[in-house]
Amino acid sequence: MAKSEYGFIRYTLLCNVNSALVLTAALFFHCVLGGNDGVTYDGRSLIINGEHKLLFSGSIHYPRSTPDMWPSLIAKAKEGGIDVIQTYVFWNLHEPKQGTYEFSGRRDIVRFVKEIKKQGLYACLRIGPFIEAEWSYGGLPFWLHDVPGIVYRSDNEPFKLHMQNFTTKIVNLMKSEGLYASQGGPIILSQIENEYTLVEAAFGEKGPRYVLWAADMAVSLQTGVPWSMCKQNDAPDPVAIVFETESGECAAFLVNKGATDTNVRFQNVTYELPLSSISILPDCKNVAFNTRRVSVQHNTRSMKAVQKFESSEEWQEFKELIPNFDETKLRANELLEHMGTTKDRSDYLWYTFRVQQDSPDSQQTLEVDSRAHALHAFVNGIYAGSAHGTYKERGFSLEKIITLRNGINNISLLSVMVGLPDSGAFLETRVAGLRRVRIQGEDFSEQPWGYKVGLSGEQSQIFLGTRSSNVQWSRLGNSSQPLTWYKTQFDAPPGDDPIALNLGSMGKGAVWVNGWGIGRYWVSFLTPNGEPSQKWYNVPRSFLKPTGNQLVILEEETGNPIGISLDSISITKTCGQVSESHYPLVASWMMGAKKQGASGMKKGSRRPKVRLSCPTKKNISNILFASFGTPSGDCQSYSIGMCHSPSSRAIVENACLGRAKCSIPISNLNFRGDPCPHVTKTLLVDAQCT
Repeated sequence: MAKSEYGFIRYTLLCNVNSALVLTAALFFHCVLGGNDGVTYDGRSLIINGEHKLLFSGSIHYPRSTPDMWPSLIAKAKEGGIDVIQTYVFWNLHEPKQGTYEFSGRRDIVRFVKEIKKQGLYACLRIGPFIEAEWSYGGLPFWLHDVPGIVYRSDNEPFKLHMQNFTTKIVNLMKSEGLYASQGGPIILSQIENEYTLVEAAFGEKGPRYVLWAADMAVSLQTGVPWSMCKQNDAPDPVAIVFETESGECAAFLVNKGATDTNVRFQNVTYELPLSSISILPDCKNVAFNTRRVSVQHNTRSMKAVQKFESSEEWQEFKELIPNFDETKLRANELLEHMGTTKDRSDYLWYTFRVQQDSPDSQQTLEVDSRAHALHAFVNGIYAGSAHGTYKERGFSLEKIITLRNGINNISLLSVMVGLPDSGAFLETRVAGLRRVRIQGEDFSEQPWGYKVGLSGEQSQIFLGTRSSNVQWSRLGNSSQPLTWYKTQFDAPPGDDPIALNLGSMGKGAVWVNGWGIGRYWVSFLTPNGEPSQKWYNVPRSFLKPTGNQLVILEEETGNPIGISLDSISITKTCGQVSESHYPLVASWMMGAKKQGASGMKKGSRRPKVRLSCPTKKNISNILFASFGTPSGDCQSYSIGMCHSPSSRAIVENACLGRAKCSIPISNLNFRGDPCPHVTKTLLVDAQCT
């Protein structure tokens, strides 16, 4: 395919997402150059400074770590063979208020990109500015919601205006720092929009028009490097070109997302696909590479409690105030929509109303329908029950028996979001919060309601020790109740191993260390087998002081803080596995690419090797398992198979013991003979690090 005069790359992965097996028939590219020869593209690869490059990329999202962590993360990616660091750009972090920009701390994208350059890697800047990325509101700032007449991600003038303004802001920032490859910087590729094909049809004729506009807008910014669109089948001319030559050459990807090996038929040929793997067919016929049949290193983490918070004397608590109708200032005679009321200032919105009971105390049924994520109900300040939805459903209901006393009763319902929705067409029309409230069948949805955004502890900034003097903390009580804040102190553990809070004894809430939020937790949200979806939460060491660190926790449910521990995380084992399978095809394909002018093939890569490495300051102290032959299983569970070289352990021990890292080539010569001729062999090694 001849290179284009413009400056745009389109790439897509065609998938059947409803099946465990995903079959991809082609890889599409389109190139725009923007008038600079620093980074160009043809039918084989990117061309950087006149040289074809076969590049491997990996994602590091700068705000999901701290600046102190960036050098180590980038270095580890480089050590693992990554050439390009790609990152999304997070609009809602950089422009939290319209026209007000933030680029400090974890938002310092310039510092992040410069660190990539410092370590000799390339960068791919995925501006979006819609990114999804499992990020609240897909990265869009919520103030867009209140722009009159706006329709996100469509041929809509208000949205295009603000999208172009932000995209231009980021591009100009990168230009001002000389960070594009055309200026000698590391950025070789940018992306506009993200997986738009998934929603395009919903916008009718305004969808394709928006794609054309987005491409033209991006190219007009003249970065001097190509732009890309991800999963965009109808990207504009000269983008709509299949990665296929006039003679019919093409590339194919066969993807198995399932948990077992499987066989698939593609173009009348059967291919074996190992579990959770991708096979690359550069000619749509022969498998040149499979992700399960490469040298894979698997590390085993060990969690060790370095401090337990098991003494009630260490803890203080503050019980969140439950507001009633008379204490609210925001009023309406209807149920307000949650997100439009909180405007992303808080996860929490109180709905309060009064019920007059002109008869003796009685038990009645409270029914609440919600489109939020969770709900906590209080009657006259007393906890009455909770409910939550699932990730597959947008709505849920709470039904509880409550006691109404004679006279006025205050009903306080706390609607809870766990971030905002992150994807889908017409995101601006999505609703959350309470939809209907009934007591004993009587509908109270349209009557006077009082509202309060956020919790009193949030408003007092209770998690900032110096600013919470007006909060009256008390000693930890004998019983827990929902909506309680807990506080304690701890010293930083010695060493530099990563540390995490084990919150297995808690329920749902949020955590702060020295005023830094380390995230929401939801230990009581269980997987189908009844286990917490997650119970360890990382505490960046850059947040810590040597002594006197403050830990503050908001518990929405009934967690037990004296069961919390601070755990250190260390790598205790390293395991590697590589097979001869398909290797000749890999070598043939890479050599063919090299003859065509491609570079980037690492020296010695034509011989498969098991590579092992221990963390900093640790060495390989013991070989727990080694087998060259047909070992069964993988790094999780293994055993010697029908074919096994008796010299396996000795060969590996000689190469690895006492070293921080080692590599063992797979060859009959290296293992003193062929243990089973005409059989494809694998080397699997499990080693201990101390």
